[in-house]
Amino acid sequence: MRLVPPDVGAGDARNEVEIVSVDSMQVYRGMDIGTAKPTPEERAEVRHHLVDLVDPTDDFSVAEFQRLVKHALADVEKRGNRAILVGGTGLYVRSVVDDLDIPGQWPEVRAELEQEAETPVLHARLAQLDPVAATRMEPTNRRRVVRALEVTLGSGRAFSSFGPGLEAHPATPRFFQIGLSVDRHELAERIERRFTRMIDDGLLEEVKALVARYGGRLSKTAKQALGYRELLAHLEGRTTLDEAIVEAVTRTRQFAVRQERWFRRDPRISWYDATTANIDDLAERVLGDWEQRCEP
Repeated sequence: MRLVPPDVGAGDARNEVEIVSVDSMQVYRGMDIGTAKPTPEERAEVRHHLVDLVDPTDDFSVAEFQRLVKHALADVEKRGNRAILVGGTGLYVRSVVDDLDIPGQWPEVRAELEQEAETPVLHARLAQLDPVAATRMEPTNRRRVVRALEVTLGSGRAFSSFGPGLEAHPATPRFFQIGLSVDRHELAERIERRFTRMIDDGLLEEVKALVARYGGRLSKTAKQALGYRELLAHLEGRTTLDEAIVEAVTRTRQFAVRQERWFRRDPRISWYDATTANIDDLAERVLGDWEQRCEP
């Protein structure tokens, strides 16, 4: 969760709030249960932004998110309200908090790079073209290496020239960032219970509906969504339902660990233990800290 205290109404931290989703999967229409999307009733009670933006056949980039979130925040502030940014897509969060300079995309360049099977070979090429960028990533991190080369070759400009990298955490007084921590064992159990509940709520039927409507035309990103990829494999006859559920829970647990590691690197985030905390008490603590932050 990220709290954004806009300039308007700064003297009253209890102004009406609006929710801005910072989730790379809630942007897709029809992917509701598996992304824990806010219900129509919840959206009727509190205004939500950046939900249900595109069809799951469409590509959606962080640059597009960054453009839309700026409009959403301006819209919230125009009404004199406060925005609460909620979600865990790390790069989306950083694109807002640090106003990242997001490079464009060059699909043809990327397609050519993907033909090279050995990631270390690509990293060696990056080290020649942009040694600064090469030192900022592991030689085996294919996604980052290919992206850095795509930008360097496609733009004719070193990837590292687009900013100091995600390792830098400049001061951002406009944003009050909070993270909720949960005991690792408890988190693993919650993830399993949560996915079981999603299945009971109709997640498999939701995936069947996506297949019926869009067939195999889901975008690369949408197709990789937690839970959806595994259930798609089941519907294609490559796994049993039980195997798909086990794989989805395992992959979600692994993602949660990576997600926490990502955010723990940011010293600007204030962490709150939510393992056994009463939600109302926790909310009051966060709100109290927020109000102190907003005091002139």
